[in-house]
Amino acid sequence: MKQLNVDLGERSYPIYIGSVLKQDGLLAKHIKAKQVCVVSNTTVAPLYLKLIRNSLPDHSIITINLPDGEEHKDLTTLNTIFDTLLTNRQNRTTTLVALGGGVVGDMTGFAAACYQRGVPFVQVPTTLLSQVDSSVGGKTGVNHAQGKNMIGAFYQPQAVLADTDVLLTLPERELSAGIAEIIKYGLISDAEFFAWLEDNMDALLACDKQALGHAIHRSCEIKAEVVAQDEREGGIRAILNLGHTFGHAIETAMGYGVWLHGEAVAAGMLMAADLSRRMGMLDQSVVDRTQALLLKAKLPVVTPAEITDKQYLSLMSVDKKVLDGKIRLVLLKGLGEAMVTSEVPKVLLHKTIQVSRLPAEQARR
Repeated sequence: MKQLNVDLGERSYPIYIGSVLKQDGLLAKHIKAKQVCVVSNTTVAPLYLKLIRNSLPDHSIITINLPDGEEHKDLTTLNTIFDTLLTNRQNRTTTLVALGGGVVGDMTGFAAACYQRGVPFVQVPTTLLSQVDSSVGGKTGVNHAQGKNMIGAFYQPQAVLADTDVLLTLPERELSAGIAEIIKYGLISDAEFFAWLEDNMDALLACDKQALGHAIHRSCEIKAEVVAQDEREGGIRAILNLGHTFGHAIETAMGYGVWLHGEAVAAGMLMAADLSRRMGMLDQSVVDRTQALLLKAKLPVVTPAEITDKQYLSLMSVDKKVLDGKIRLVLLKGLGEAMVTSEVPKVLLHKTIQVSRLPAEQARR
């Protein structure tokens, strides 16, 4: 088991990586009172809820199993958490445990932030994407028909328990979606890590425990360093959104759940790399390497043909990073070096959107 910390003063917390659910007393260590509410979903609960119960023998536990899928990440589903908490007379000392992927983690964290003005919660992410991204950093929330994650709060967990053993039951598509976020960390912050991913992608896809452990640890390490500098995304934290403005537009336009978050981010990262090259900041070789690595990870590099330029720009204009009416995008100055800018020539943005719909052999990236 590996451990690292997110340093946020009195809101600091540990991230545990490895066979953590088998560690006696580890989860209980981060739960201060007897009442516990485990929020999971209909897919994950049958697999891992028993492990959680066994690790908390001295606690009073209630459970909530949400429907599975991004399409259920909304205020209606969120209200079922509040209904259950109130019906079971959970008090201000109750701890919420998020057992599931990013949807469960985001919704549980938001419920914890709101219930009785804030109760503690612990993240137990069960997908690769949630282990390397959404469980760390305190972003919580739900989707709205007009935009992804537009309703939420910054609210930090007590701890993150990222168990690598649970990834063995992950469908191949979900595994690849998580790898997209891992590739992001190499692109924005660590060229050597990106090169390591190029050399070790086959091992990651085969769920090699040593390779996964290293990739998760390095990803969480990079995110923890960024979050420690900028908890509420007033500056440098925005670089963690490489590809997300494009990706969120894809998810919203196609309908939540049609494209997995990591799939949309993958296509969005290639769009960001392409736009960076068109603006004269990035060498074509980096764009080519990015595309090759995404393809090796079995991720999409072509965006949906049915999304028009007008739709892209409309959906991107309600992104959380928009400032003073200008779309702010995360772009690359080089491999391992990201920046945020609102000074993007519209003609180049349109060109990137247009060629993103074309197969690689037709798109002159």
